[in-house]
Amino acid sequence: MGARSADDEISVRPRHALVRPPGRSFARALTGQVPRPEIDVALAQAQHAAYVEALRTCGVEVTVLPPDERFPDGCFVQDLAVLYEDVAVICRPGAPSRRGEEAAVEEALAPHKRLVHIQPPGTLEGGDVLRVGRRVFVGLSARTNQAGLAQLRDALEPLGATVLPIPVEGDLHLMTGCAYLGRGMLLAAGHRAGRPEFLGLDVIFVPPEEAYAANCLALGEWAILPEGYPRVRAALEERGFRVLTVPMSEFRKADGGVTCLSLLW
Repeated sequence: MGARSADDEISVRPRHALVRPPGRSFARALTGQVPRPEIDVALAQAQHAAYVEALRTCGVEVTVLPPDERFPDGCFVQDLAVLYEDVAVICRPGAPSRRGEEAAVEEALAPHKRLVHIQPPGTLEGGDVLRVGRRVFVGLSARTNQAGLAQLRDALEPLGATVLPIPVEGDLHLMTGCAYLGRGMLLAAGHRAGRPEFLGLDVIFVPPEEAYAANCLALGEWAILPEGYPRVRAALEERGFRVLTVPMSEFRKADGGVTCLSLLW
C-alpha cells in the first residue's frame, strides 16, 4: 500500500535472543480470557523449547535465563525491555504483579547495552512497542501510559528515533494485532490494518479467523508463526519468507504470542 520509506530498511537482522522458560507458576499467569483457561505447564515448557529451537534454526544465538517461580508471567520477556541501538530501556510493567521480572533481564543485558530505566509513574511494556526503522510506535494501553511513552521518547529520540503514540483498544498490547516484517511490510489484523500511522507501508491484512498470527516474529528471510494459520503462512511465503511454525496453545491462554517470548538484538 504505497512506497516504503528508506528509514524502514535500516534494521539489522537480530543475532542474539534472550529467553526465559515458564516455571511451574505459569499455571497462574495473567489472562483476560473468561472463563480462565487451564494451562498445561509441562506442555508450555515443551512448546517453549520448540520456540528456542526455531530461533536457533534462524541463526540466532540464544541465552536462556532460568525460570523464576515468583513471577508467573516471567517467560514473556519482550515486555521487560525496549532495545534500540546501544540502549536498553528497562521497562516498568503496567501489571503490578509483573514488577520485579525485569531485574534478571537487566542483569543479562548490562554487558551489552547502556541501561535506561522507566520511572514511576511511568509504565511501559515492550509488547506495546513496534519498531519500523527509525520510527517507534508505542501503544497506549492498559499496560503502557503517557508517562512511560514520554520517558521512552526522551531515551530514544537523541538516538535519531521518532516515537509515535497509537491508542490500543480491545487488545492487551499494540503488537497483539500487528508485526513489522522488514522491507516495508507490516502484518496487521483488524483495525490495525487501516491505521493512518501506517500509511506508506505495505500492509498485509490478516483475516479475523487468523488474527492470532498477526503477532509474527520476522528475522531477516525467516518468519516464525504460531502453527495452524495457513493463510498467513501462504501470504508470507508468497513474499519470499522461509516460514517456521511453532506450537503456542499454552502461551495463547495467557494472552501471549510469538514475539512475547524473546528479546532480540
